[in-house]
Amino acid sequence: MSYIQITKENIDTEHICCALGAKQYERAVNEKKNWLSERMNEGLVFYRLDERAKVFIEYLPAEMAWLPIKAPNYMYINCLWVSGRHKNNDHARQLLNYCKQDAIQRGMDGLVHIVGTKKYPYLSDKRFFEHMDFKPVDQAEPYFQLMALKWNADAPLPFFNKKNKIIHSDKGISIFYTVQCPFAVGVLEELRAIALHRQVPFCAHRITSRKEAQNAPVIWTTFGFFYNGKFITHEIPSPNKFEKLLAELVTGNG
Repeated sequence: MSYIQITKENIDTEHICCALGAKQYERAVNEKKNWLSERMNEGLVFYRLDERAKVFIEYLPAEMAWLPIKAPNYMYINCLWVSGRHKNNDHARQLLNYCKQDAIQRGMDGLVHIVGTKKYPYLSDKRFFEHMDFKPVDQAEPYFQLMALKWNADAPLPFFNKKNKIIHSDKGISIFYTVQCPFAVGVLEELRAIALHRQVPFCAHRITSRKEAQNAPVIWTTFGFFYNGKFITHEIPSPNKFEKLLAELVTGNG
């Protein structure tokens, strides 16, 4: 099986794996494509399997990443996703190698990526990155870890730009998000309707620039869910899961 690179020249006609085949996310996928095209001017690269499948890697220079890390001259991996029947077929290793070789050719010092302290939805499996010789180099509340693979022994280690407990001041539901993930964009209106039905204030803050992302009150800027100023989760919930979680929060059991 071969891989193809998604570029500004072919992105309009090629799929980008995310929400593949889900008509309800079509607008969100187009927003993601626009975001990718803009980031390609900043060095972003997107490779995927040359099939109709969710098998891809997306990466860019860490200085250009939309999240609060300091990792000069490292390549940041936005997303590495291998799903369904394509798991355990060596795709993750091969795609990661594309990224590594690209970073070496650009004269970079290493790779960096965010995982969870244990397995969480929407975060990469820490065990895979450990298997690929990545090492944990920093940690941030409540469960985020920064993993790095470096080949320049003299290069400084990457770190999170903020480590304090995540606090936000709005009452009710606050969601911070970018258009990096169509699932985050596509589910917002359903979540809003559920919150309003329960008469819980709901505010969605779209992060629209790298500077804003690097100063946002979230570590994983793709999606961050707060309730009454307290960070709850980075997980993008289904409407049913959100309704159950909101009921627990409102009654004080969350």
